[in-house]
Order: sequence, then C-alpha cells, then structure tokens
Amino acid sequence: MKQITNFLLIGLVLFGIIVVYDGFYIVQEGKQIMITQFGKPIGSPKTDAGLYLKVPFLQQVNEFDKRIFIWDGDPNQIPTNDKTFVYLDVSARWRIADALKFMQAVRTEARAQSLLDDIIGGTVRDMVNKNNLIEIIRSSDWSLDTMTPSNQEPGTKPVRGRDVITDQVLEIASRAMPQYGIELNDVMFRRVNYIESVRQRVYDRMISERKRIAAEKRSIGEGQKARILGTVDRELRVITSTANREAVEIKGKADAEATKIYADAFSQDPEFFSFMKTLESYEKVIGENTSMVISSESDIYKYLRRISPE
Repeated sequence: MKQITNFLLIGLVLFGIIVVYDGFYIVQEGKQIMITQFGKPIGSPKTDAGLYLKVPFLQQVNEFDKRIFIWDGDPNQIPTNDKTFVYLDVSARWRIADALKFMQAVRTEARAQSLLDDIIGGTVRDMVNKNNLIEIIRSSDWSLDTMTPSNQEPGTKPVRGRDVITDQVLEIASRAMPQYGIELNDVMFRRVNYIESVRQRVYDRMISERKRIAAEKRSIGEGQKARILGTVDRELRVITSTANREAVEIKGKADAEATKIYADAFSQDPEFFSFMKTLESYEKVIGENTSMVISSESDIYKYLRRISPE
C-alpha cells in the first residue's frame, strides 16, 4: 500500500512537472498565438500578451507576428497603355490580421511573400497596362501647373498621377487579402525607370513641356506689360494735354494782360508808340550784314528827317 502511495505521489509530481513544462505558454507583446491539436486549430487566436494554459504535448503553440512586414517586389519591365516600357520597383506593407486564416491558407511568412508577389505584382501590371506613361511618372499634386484640362489634348481623359494609381492598386489587391488573413496597409512605387530608348523621349517631352509652360508665362507677362504700358501712355497723354491746355490758357491770359498794359501805356502818347515801333522795325529790317538802297522820302526815314543838326 505504501508503495502504491509512493508511485501515486511520484506520478503527481511528474504530472505537475509536465504541466508546468509544457502546459503553460506566454504570449509576448507583438506576437499572436494559434493553438493546434493534431494539426487542427483549436479556439481563436490569442492576441493579448499574458500567460495561458494548454493541454500538454497534445496541443502545439503556433506563433505569428503582429508587426508590419515589408514586401519588396522585383523590378519588372512593364509596358504602359501607350506602348512604352518602364521598370517599376514596387513596395508594400502588410501584417497578419487573422492568425487562424493565415495558418490555414498560408502558414509561413515566406509563402505570404510569394503570395504577395502574385497578387500585388499582377495588379500593378494590370494597372500599368491600362494607363499611359505620363500617369505613371507624374505625382498627382502636379495638377496646378501641368495637368489642368486646358493643357490636355482634346478627347483625352484627365491625368491622375501615380499616387491615384497606387491607391487603386491597394484597393484592388486588398480585396483578395482577407481570405488569407492578411491586411495590406499600403502600396507605393519606390522607383520608376525607363529603358534607354524611352529615356531620351521622356527627357525631350519634359523639356518641351517646360518650354511650353515658360512660353505661356511669358505670353501672360507680355500681355500684362502691354496693358500697363497702354495705361501709362494714356495717362501720360491725358496729363500732357491737360498741362498744355492750362499752359495755353495761362499764356493767353498773360498775353492779354501784357497787351492791355502796353495799350494803356502807349495810349497816353501815340506818337511815342509810333516812334518805338519804327525803331523796332529798324532792328528787324537792318541786319548786321544788310545793305539797303532806298529813297530818302521813304517813311522809314520819317523820324530821322525830323532830327535837327543840333
């Protein structure tokens, strides 16, 4: 009987050791746990950090990260809608949102990366095939300068830019992710490059576009300059004509006043007035190198004949 009791105690101790050794597990911060029994998932994922209990040896702990992973696609040469080949380097961020679905459909992070290669890579290829090169290389915030409807050819759709395209890629690719327990956070085009035959055409187009914008700005400036100069010239003519009119009026008033003064002065002695006018005529008629032969009876000598010898 004593031996049986000892065996029971030993068995209880061993069972306790087994429970402590394999019956408890810890969920760390940034991790999530899925319990399986003979490969079959049991219960729901444990996402909160803490100490948990499981059936020793029969149940296994499957640990998954809750952190965000980076997916980097291989740069691929993809044709655009306008038959231009570009190299695209695409990156995305994702995380495991549902550990149960992830374990059932994917199981490992390596397989998840391969799955993202197919889903995101295919979606990017489809979107690039449907859009022109100009929409791949431009950012969506260029619309103020170069992407307005007035700058587009008639009948073409508005240029959206690669930011809008990456948002569409994210939206389309995200629809396929819930069945795998994956949440896609964002997708971005890290780098866009061109094959050599396309690169020079892209540069030429960028140069011509900038020249067009510069010509448009210069045209607007010349128009403003012409309006300003026209306004200045019109105002100058108004000021000049007003000044000339006032000057003529002032001069006329001055001449009238001077004439009145002369008239008042000479009316007091008409003979003196006649004498002064005669002297003025001498000054005008007889110049420095002038010789005149006239009769002594001429009126020009009227006052000279009156001079006495004294």
